[in-house]
Amino acid sequence: MMILWRWFLSLVFVLQNALMMLILGIVFLPYAVISPRGARKACRTYAGWVIWTARWMLGLKSELRGQVPTEEVMVAAKHQSFFDIIILFYHLPAAKFIMKRELLWTPIIGLYAYRLGCVPVNRGKRGKAIKQMIADVESGRAEPGQLVIYSQGTRVKPGETKPYKVGTYALYSQLGQPCVPAATNAGLFWPKGTILRKPGLAVVEFLPVIEPGAGQADFMQRLEDEIETRSNALMAEAGFKMDDLR
Repeated sequence: MMILWRWFLSLVFVLQNALMMLILGIVFLPYAVISPRGARKACRTYAGWVIWTARWMLGLKSELRGQVPTEEVMVAAKHQSFFDIIILFYHLPAAKFIMKRELLWTPIIGLYAYRLGCVPVNRGKRGKAIKQMIADVESGRAEPGQLVIYSQGTRVKPGETKPYKVGTYALYSQLGQPCVPAATNAGLFWPKGTILRKPGLAVVEFLPVIEPGAGQADFMQRLEDEIETRSNALMAEAGFKMDDLR
């Protein structure tokens, strides 16, 4: 009976958030067209709504740890769930995401992503995508912000392993900006590929800054080691064991 109730609450949660996205997208549309500030206000309002409704409807709380970067930096984040995107966007003052190009054609989301200055890439052509990514970022640097990249290129379920892609280093070396790694355990509570949402504490944690100038091998090794180690620790803190997740 309890699991059925969880499924029902999860369904209601998903539906009402989709409705709220539509409502906010329409209400803020004139402001978003006029100014990127309107787009950011709309998206932050939506992110706050998701965080609030997850807490009281599902018992899914969220917490941000570490020092929030406010300057122009690159954030290399672990990506397990849509919820970690929500948490990051809500707390970062001027987040811009490296995103799949196909999302630009998604109703509402595409327009707002464009107005936020998100950087679309074609993931099917990695080398070309990296060059285009760098060019797009460079052309938009007049508007400072925190550029968020998911170094594994996609959502990764807890317990799974995927390689960290060299595009993160390409951006890091080209931009000459500090890199702030970010770990998470959000996939335990907001899993990929299902509407079921679980109660608990979803955490996103900013880790120590990697200053500009590191070599590729050292950068990639440190990035993966620190993000994976801390993400696993956050999952263990939530009471989960890696063997149980496979």
